[in-house]
Amino acid sequence: MRTVGEDEGDIRLDRWFRRHFPNLAHGALEKLLRTGQIRVDGRRAEAGTRLAAGQVVRIPPLGERAAMPKPAPEARLDPHLVKDLHARVLWRDDSVIAIDKPFGLPVQGGPGITRSLDSLLDAYRFGSDERPRLVHRLDRDTTGVLLLARTPRAASRLAAAFRSRDAVKTYWAVVVGRPHPLEGRIDAALAKRSGARGERVTVAEEGDEDAARAVTDYRTVEFAGKTASWLELTPLTGRTHQLRVHCAAIGCPILGDAKYAGAAALLEGFPERLHLHARRIVIPHPEGGVLSVEAKLPTHIEETFAALGFTAPKPKRPSRGRPG
Repeated sequence: MRTVGEDEGDIRLDRWFRRHFPNLAHGALEKLLRTGQIRVDGRRAEAGTRLAAGQVVRIPPLGERAAMPKPAPEARLDPHLVKDLHARVLWRDDSVIAIDKPFGLPVQGGPGITRSLDSLLDAYRFGSDERPRLVHRLDRDTTGVLLLARTPRAASRLAAAFRSRDAVKTYWAVVVGRPHPLEGRIDAALAKRSGARGERVTVAEEGDEDAARAVTDYRTVEFAGKTASWLELTPLTGRTHQLRVHCAAIGCPILGDAKYAGAAALLEGFPERLHLHARRIVIPHPEGGVLSVEAKLPTHIEETFAALGFTAPKPKRPSRGRPG
């Protein structure tokens, strides 16, 4: 028998087993569940059963190998890489880690991806038995603040904050052109389309069954004539590539975003890199209060700011304060 810990509430039963018995094969777990050998509070359970703190899980004999603890993978990571990853930590406590995600690093793996943040999360254990968990995403070429949860409880609460829009995310972008008006709200539904170059997101057409409402507030902070502008973007919804498509939709594509604007997103003499940065996240902390974290501009956007005459304030120190 084993009691579900206070920090394990709302975790799936199969993930709970993976956490405590990492060498138990999924097929073997499913067989134990089907035959009723694993029970939660005396009742049969399924792999997707959500656990609550204090519940008792009956664990049958698993054999010596299945019960072996998982070796700490951090030792297998290159020490220089670990040092670089640690240097990107903006905030760390017992529940949350905030990092400054670099340009070009995918958050999750996929076809053709050999390294992703997800594959490097063991570097952020900092001595904990728990592997940090991703609770939201940034595009491969978007930089800035990304949060990791250090416990199942923190993951559940942070994910709930993102779903309920209690998290306020602020992005900075350099866009081509100058928007008119200089500030406003973009309320344009989006839809995913499949094509020869893979999946893309577009502004949905009227009557499109796949349309999902997407809303972004924007404000022009500075502009360099009609050449380029520095926008502050606040997404009120969380659609894939929302900010990139919305900026293109108002005729001001994000600098370097050839995927959604082609040559119109390029300016001679400026890096052909996406100029989109997750500047700030303000979110309820899993253990109370409000966490606020900011990230400095990456080198390529910083250089573009200097060339355009934009002056960015230094990021504020991260803080965990009271609501309001």
